[in-house]
Amino acid sequence: MIRVLLVDDDPLVRAGLRMMLRGAGDIEVVGEVADGEGVADAVRRHTPDVVLMDIRMPVMDGLAATRTVARGDRAPQVIVLTTFDADGLILGAMRAGAAGYLLKHTEPEEIVEAVRRAARGEPVLSPAAARTLIEHAATGAGSRTEQARRTLAALSDREREIAAAVAEGLSNAEIGQRLHLSTGTVKAHLSSALTKLDLDNRIQLALLAHDAQGE
Repeated sequence: MIRVLLVDDDPLVRAGLRMMLRGAGDIEVVGEVADGEGVADAVRRHTPDVVLMDIRMPVMDGLAATRTVARGDRAPQVIVLTTFDADGLILGAMRAGAAGYLLKHTEPEEIVEAVRRAARGEPVLSPAAARTLIEHAATGAGSRTEQARRTLAALSDREREIAAAVAEGLSNAEIGQRLHLSTGTVKAHLSSALTKLDLDNRIQLALLAHDAQGE
């Protein structure tokens, strides 16, 4: 079972998500939180695999809560689920450690599938979020490019190859086929790269690799 924690200050939204996910036989809602401030404690108590996180909440917003959760031990995958698609929020969520960004008007079956994909460690992006990341990559230039290249210099040649492949959106299996490596070896190199760069997930690595390309 995929364990899911719901984080939203609107009880009606939480109730709707709970009913939606209850219909999936492989997903269990293990807890609910009405504010970002309670997320870290709820993650410790319920050990979810995936957190569905709203952005605009009182006391602590979803971006701050995502940063807190992403830095913890056995961090769950965070999918930001919001009504806002501003570029700054999308990039902020990715840099905070979110594994995905979806809008609340996303079709129910797509949200359910997004939870499954996130639990497998795959990125989950709405079309608006994907477009923002592409535009961000297209404008990567100047000092940001140089800084990204200096950061990636800490990686081995193989880790940089894998980072570039991640930036292309390739899965671990596809990277393995390209580089003639086993999927397990790709995962090991990817984990090593994330640790060296103090990153939380492959989306952050992809952003960094895009910035380094400066294209």
